[in-house]
Amino acid sequence: MKRSSAWLVAALGLLLLGGCAYPRGSYDYRGYQVMGEQSVRFGIVDSVRPVSIHPGETGVGTAGGAVLGGIAGSHVGGGSGQVAGAVGGAILGGILGSNIERSANERQGVEVTVLLDNGRYISVVQEADEMFRPGDRVRILSGRGTTRVTH
Repeated sequence: MKRSSAWLVAALGLLLLGGCAYPRGSYDYRGYQVMGEQSVRFGIVDSVRPVSIHPGETGVGTAGGAVLGGIAGSHVGGGSGQVAGAVGGAILGGILGSNIERSANERQGVEVTVLLDNGRYISVVQEADEMFRPGDRVRILSGRGTTRVTH
């Protein structure tokens, strides 16, 4: 009974860590981007291709998984078996937590290649929260280190 409740607590903790992901789309702005000037260019979508966006890991999933796995693993066996269980649980928990964080933060994106009105091509990768098709007339907003394509 004690062992199964420890694993249940560990699993619930890892699921909660996965819920910490905050989705960011092309309609979302960071605080430093507000009230800043952006340049606007216009063009025609040349091509669109789906991509996966893999943001960097924070380490929270790995650390949280290791802690929870170590706690859960320490309930295995007795004496030196508890130590081995804690170490093994921490390693497995860290791996599991890292994978949960990675998949929770992975987002679907789109690479949009645009032929600008001035004849130059650019390509922008962003969240796939707006549908683009070749031939669509679009505007490109650039400023403060970001560029996005919108209709």
